[in-house]
Amino acid sequence: MTEESSQPRPDEQTFAERPRAASTRRTADLEREGEVAADFLEKLLDIADVDGDIDVDVDGDRAVVAIVDSEDGRVPRRLVGQDGKVLEALQELTRMAVQSATGDRSRLMLDIAGHRAERRAAVIALAREVIDEVRASGEARSLSPMTAFERKVVHDEVLRCGLDSESEGSEPNRFVVILPRT
Repeated sequence: MTEESSQPRPDEQTFAERPRAASTRRTADLEREGEVAADFLEKLLDIADVDGDIDVDVDGDRAVVAIVDSEDGRVPRRLVGQDGKVLEALQELTRMAVQSATGDRSRLMLDIAGHRAERRAAVIALAREVIDEVRASGEARSLSPMTAFERKVVHDEVLRCGLDSESEGSEPNRFVVILPRT
């Protein structure tokens, strides 16, 4: 601000504008992450001679990239692999490509042929069943081992329903325990 007036100079931001500017900058960074990931995955699909279109979005605090069926054909489900293991590996490779290009660690989420969306719905349904059991019994309940993605979905749903949860164990046998509210 200038001393002559209480009006901010054009190059100054008010306190209220700062979070909005940071949010806009963060969204732009996430969009760039998504674009870098999409370029990497397009090249990978071309090399493997695999059909698929790339969708890029931002969901909360992470870029979301999806390989979806194209007009030319379906995405081979082998890109998901048994229990999503190939999908997890492709996600890690894509995150590394983004980090190499941007210099920043990426938390992007990759989905292939709707696998994660289907898993999310199934895991939420399971979590809700167990949440109801925990509420009825007042006893903690452990779930089967899950991937980091699935555990995150459970923790989010448990929190949304007003209970507590924690992860226990070590990979690949890490699991969620749903706790009654104390």
